[in-house]
Amino acid sequence: MATNPNQGGKKLVRSKSGLRMVAANSAFRSPFELEEPPWVPDSECSQCMSCNAKFDFVKRKHHCRRCGKCYCDKCCQHKVALPRLCFLDPVRLCYDCAVITQKENEFYDKQLKVLLHGAAFQLSCPDDMENLSEPCLCKLSADHRFLLFDSAGHAKHSPVELEQVVAIQILTAGEDSQGPSSPLSSPCSPIAPFPVITSPDNLSLTEGNIVANGLSIKHKERESGEIRHLQLVISATTDNRKQSLAFVGAVQKGVKFMYEAKESRGL
Repeated sequence: MATNPNQGGKKLVRSKSGLRMVAANSAFRSPFELEEPPWVPDSECSQCMSCNAKFDFVKRKHHCRRCGKCYCDKCCQHKVALPRLCFLDPVRLCYDCAVITQKENEFYDKQLKVLLHGAAFQLSCPDDMENLSEPCLCKLSADHRFLLFDSAGHAKHSPVELEQVVAIQILTAGEDSQGPSSPLSSPCSPIAPFPVITSPDNLSLTEGNIVANGLSIKHKERESGEIRHLQLVISATTDNRKQSLAFVGAVQKGVKFMYEAKESRGL
């Protein structure tokens, strides 16, 4: 059984980089969250790590809150919101980190809202002998740690913990097709494998005459260690196919964030 998606809480912490609102228990942190980097010690910073300007009483040193390196004011003057590190207020960033962060913030402003709102799919479990398909609303939990499934069927699917996902693939169908009649007839294209992927942004939800039609997800049960497989297919009769496609695209972006976050934690 998956961990209760409602567990955990938040706490306010103050680091030398600023105020952060983080999970009270690190086990309940968002899978998109990055580790706060250590600062390069002042004793090792005699000059700006970008323009090489010497530090003195006039030209002061500043640390980028994302990479932790030392810069002069000119090279570290950007104040940008940094939700991936849970800062409450905009923080000082170097130029390179500011560019990266501003692009990432589009995920928090747009795709994350799509994931939290959810979208309609046909849910099936190929591992089950019957492999029945039923309509469901799939959405991300408020703490970003679980995929939740709201189904009218008698058999409720347990939440899927994102940290336990071992593979994600985008299901595809012909461009002229309105979607396969059942998940079994949908070919699976490894557009977004996890965790090998390094740049899913370069992959479109439309490739030639092939379009995204859903998601294939394999995940590990935390207690048993068993690998489970489920498929989310966009139904031909769904009222909002655009929302479902947007959800697939948001998952694709989220996979990249999950991979980067694991790297930052040395996992």
